[in-house]
Amino acid sequence: MNAESLWTLCLFLFVDGATFAFFTTPLLLQYGKFHPPWLVALAGGSASALGSMVQLLLLRRALASGNPWMRRFAPSREKLTATLGRYPSASFLALMLARATPLPDAPLKLVAAAVGYSPWLYGLAILLGALPYYFALALVGSKVKLPAWILLAAMVAIVAGALIDAGRKRRKDKA
Repeated sequence: MNAESLWTLCLFLFVDGATFAFFTTPLLLQYGKFHPPWLVALAGGSASALGSMVQLLLLRRALASGNPWMRRFAPSREKLTATLGRYPSASFLALMLARATPLPDAPLKLVAAAVGYSPWLYGLAILLGALPYYFALALVGSKVKLPAWILLAAMVAIVAGALIDAGRKRRKDKA
């Protein structure tokens, strides 16, 4: 597998989308060096959208399982269903706009999973939101050409930050 290939990027973004989506930004900055930004945005956005659809289905299954640890994440189904019934297009736009920014979209993912939001609509919202954001990051990567070691260090810092945050939350919950 060629480390610079578009297929490699798509595989990484699919897995990233299906898991925690920690590495999207560094990946796009790196692969923007090797491919035209529009191609990175289209192929990468499609791979991320498919991975996000898998994640949505996994979250839906986890929330429906009735595991006690998942109940604390599950919002009230009645409130969510009523809100989505009144504002279905707002939900699509919220998902799309969340993907178009670097802001975390985990709360929206949980809501979408809890109410059984259509995976196809979810994937479309993710793709449409990803296109401009991924294009911008790939364009920056093509112009700035950050060394790979800086991007790897950023990935390590992201994981370390997430682990530290999870540890703090766990200690706070025990106290």
